[in-house]
Amino acid sequence: MIEGLAERSCKQVVTRFAPSPTGYLHLGHVYAASAAWQAARQSDGRFLLRLEDIDPQRCRPAYAAAALEDLAWLGFVSDEPVRVQSEHLPEYRAALEDLAARGLAYRCFCSRADIAREVAAAAAAPHPAEADFPAAALYPGTCRQLPRSLCAEKLAAGAPHAWRLDMQSALAGAGDLRFFELAEGWIEANPAPFGDVVLGRRDVPASYHLCVTHDDALQGVTLVTRAHDLKPATHLHVLLQHLMHWPTPAYAHHPLLTGPTGARLSKRDGAVPIRTLRAKGLSPDELLRQATSSD
Repeated sequence: MIEGLAERSCKQVVTRFAPSPTGYLHLGHVYAASAAWQAARQSDGRFLLRLEDIDPQRCRPAYAAAALEDLAWLGFVSDEPVRVQSEHLPEYRAALEDLAARGLAYRCFCSRADIAREVAAAAAAPHPAEADFPAAALYPGTCRQLPRSLCAEKLAAGAPHAWRLDMQSALAGAGDLRFFELAEGWIEANPAPFGDVVLGRRDVPASYHLCVTHDDALQGVTLVTRAHDLKPATHLHVLLQHLMHWPTPAYAHHPLLTGPTGARLSKRDGAVPIRTLRAKGLSPDELLRQATSSD
């Protein structure tokens, strides 16, 4: 049981499990899906599935289909139609345009090499602690005050660009921000260390941060259960929710499932896919016990 849920479950909880189809699901995904499923069922609430597939370079339809098949085999079936993010890009673009119209987002024409050079030149610039911000360095704001005429020239020339949040402007009228973590209570949000984070990529008008907050609001998610490594991002998500007048759900960040060496299970490091374990004859109950035995 997720700690603190019973004390806060005065109404039905709506949770979601939202994998990215960049590979086959493994036990770490089972652990995360189970946490969301149990939280919803404890309150006779709703469990939703979402495919976060906005990365056209890494996401594959075959992985998406396999994920839904594996989850159904485990008994994790969405209480509503599965939301596939790549089918809703105009919605994310509209959110970006709203932020831009209010002076809260701007076009960035910098390449990664451009940004790296500026960061290296600003040797005395302070950098946030890794615990507060997972990136190696902040964007220096090169395009924040780009003259309108120069921006128009670049657009006319077809220059690729991303969209960035103007953090300073966003925080100017934000006031006190906070979120409720089930195991800890209220936490003051501090999104400033993220700087002018990318909200829309060059190849798609969206980013993880924008899509996840948009969809949580749209789908009426009241409790976000996800791995502890995403907890720092919650500080930024609370700001986006404030800016877009979206509700802030409660959060429950659970531990990462680790392998024999203590490293987190991941597709990149060759975690055994659920499909392989199924082929070896494991039943859904056996696989769930394996995934949740350390809970």
